[in-house]
Amino acid sequence: MKVSPSGRVLEEHNEDVESVKFTPDGQRLVSGSTDKTIRIWDSDTGTQIGDSLTGQNSYVLSVAVSPNGKHIVSGSSDNTIRLWDMETRTPVGDPWKGHTASVRSVAFSPDGQHVVSGSADDTVRLWDVESGTQIDPWTGHKHYVLCVAYSPDGTLVASGSVDGTVRIWDAKKHKQIGAPLKHGSVVFSVSFSPNGKQLASGSSDGRIRLWDVETRQQIGKPFSGYSNSVMSVCFSPDGKLLVSGSYDKTVRIWDVETGGQVGEPLRGHNHWVNCVTFSPDGRKVASASNDSAIRIWDIEDYITWSRL
Repeated sequence: MKVSPSGRVLEEHNEDVESVKFTPDGQRLVSGSTDKTIRIWDSDTGTQIGDSLTGQNSYVLSVAVSPNGKHIVSGSSDNTIRLWDMETRTPVGDPWKGHTASVRSVAFSPDGQHVVSGSADDTVRLWDVESGTQIDPWTGHKHYVLCVAYSPDGTLVASGSVDGTVRIWDAKKHKQIGAPLKHGSVVFSVSFSPNGKQLASGSSDGRIRLWDVETRQQIGKPFSGYSNSVMSVCFSPDGKLLVSGSYDKTVRIWDVETGGQVGEPLRGHNHWVNCVTFSPDGRKVASASNDSAIRIWDIEDYITWSRL
């Protein structure tokens, strides 16, 4: 079994790590922290690559990597979004301005031409990457927007909010599709399945819900087992597993088909887990926490062992 009880720890940020993402080739990780920096890591050795990216004036709350791996986008509590060159680790152009409160979540479109953002100003906004200009603010949420995600084909955007709803938007027509999906509690995270047919959401009620994207109906019963908020969810590349991170300091892996937990919780963080993500090959999970650490979990053998 490759997974140790504590996982492999990368050199730590100075403060809380809010977001972590693998690059498309899986060779690097990008993280954002309340220490106002973005850092790039070697996912095999766990060492930092080059200097930290600095220039954001406040907490870095979310990061995303472009599909071609050349750019990073970050959202900050200084109300701005910044685009960065991955190789030179320098900002590209000026900060993108438009939000009137902290930017809690950012995501690239699959073609890399747009970025969607969610903010504490209750809006979802769409941006043109080449020009850095805002295309359209989308309104409808009644409270902070904490998470956004693009569907794999780029036609849809999902958002989750403190208002207890998940909303699905037409990314081309820039409008909400149907009624909100009512989670009932604060929605911290959303993730589309690789085939785009399902959407997972994690909430302050300690449950993960699975939704049918076409019908916008909940699929089966919620995934339960947490005693506290689910802060982050992410599908595996093959869509068979879901990983989650929680306020209870654990990382958990779920069987999407059955809704059952696979193996024991992965423990090692000593503060709540803000973000989890699968590597592109599905063999690793990275988690970021308020304990200032990023952990990499080698899960391939762990999953096999847990199912014996």
